[in-house]
Amino acid sequence: MPTFAETQKNSRQQWEAFWKSGGAVDFGGTPDPRAKELERRVVLSQYLTKLQGAGSQPPQETGLVLNSWYGRPHLEMHWWHSAHFALWGRTPLLEKSLTWYARPDVRAEARKIAQRQGYDGVRWQKMTDPWGQEGPSSVGAFLIWQQPHFIYFAEQAYRAHPDAATLQLYQDRVAATADFMASFPFYEKDKGRYILGPGVIPAQERFKAEQTFNPTFELVYWHWALSTAQQWRVRQGQPRSPKYDDVLAKLSKLPQEGGVYLATESAPDSYTNPEFKTDHPSVLGALGIMPATGQQDAATMRRTFDLVWKDWSWDKTWGWDFPMTSMTANRTGLPDKAVDALLMPVRTNTYLPSGHNYQEGRLPIYLPGNGGLLAAVALMCAGYDGAPTANPGIPKGWTVKWEGLSKMP
Repeated sequence: MPTFAETQKNSRQQWEAFWKSGGAVDFGGTPDPRAKELERRVVLSQYLTKLQGAGSQPPQETGLVLNSWYGRPHLEMHWWHSAHFALWGRTPLLEKSLTWYARPDVRAEARKIAQRQGYDGVRWQKMTDPWGQEGPSSVGAFLIWQQPHFIYFAEQAYRAHPDAATLQLYQDRVAATADFMASFPFYEKDKGRYILGPGVIPAQERFKAEQTFNPTFELVYWHWALSTAQQWRVRQGQPRSPKYDDVLAKLSKLPQEGGVYLATESAPDSYTNPEFKTDHPSVLGALGIMPATGQQDAATMRRTFDLVWKDWSWDKTWGWDFPMTSMTANRTGLPDKAVDALLMPVRTNTYLPSGHNYQEGRLPIYLPGNGGLLAAVALMCAGYDGAPTANPGIPKGWTVKWEGLSKMP
């Protein structure tokens, strides 16, 4: 075991290397007084996510400070914990946690879950432990939005170093992830389409599993991930998977009513039932976290954003909902709202003097909020593939300097 002096020396060296690498953003030239607070949150969030969530396995939502949900990591939160590392020029910190998905015990358990349920490939766990065992949960067994995360992470790694070694390193896990995703949708013969569910709970955990089908965000994430998995096959000289293509061609259209997207097709009362206007407004993630895939209509998403912004119960949300909302504002051409969302005066968007994202007494810190903030700021500055302007999320009147950030897909 290293001595205290050796550990201290290593810590100093590692932190110096950390701050001298990766991206940086300077809001100092902006007269808006909120810019200083946003910069404070950005700097401290870099420190906290490196300290608390850059290990060899996905972290729990409260990192190393205290236990939340019995100390178990939640894999659907891994995107919020770690996707920002690649956007801030620190892809190795993301890739370190991806080694967990390669562990034989973890993969065996994920494959066992898929086989038990009659699916192909691996079904990644929701609430788990270091060895891949699923924790009991009335919600976890029905969540599916953690499934595409590995493909997103692998694509981030490939964008950072697009070479054969990266493809070889991640291809097996990308393929196993996509094989499950292609076998999971149910084919409705009478309508000639694939649906997600029933038997799912969306990222917005307000809907009963036995009744819920075709959540909007998950439909887009499913399409994007299967399309990306096909790209991985093509990059390696492999033929396209006919099964993937069949699902992509026949996956259900995004549900909408009254000119806005619904949370799920099974909830036409998405915006009239008060319960359905609480928790994560994950419908926004369909064009925010996710890029344009050909499924979304920009005008419809803009109307959806306006409705959610006006009518959502923001006092009943979580810390990563504000970065997600910011990302949707960014992609729909609303840079002022992109900043407003990050600084919305709501309890769950509180950032303590330490930089931690306070939620409530049982969750005094919440690292998905910090990671989401960094992802949203990277998107504001570096933009995304096909963005119409530079700095697409920076409002007029703001002067922002940045370097070392990468575009989102």
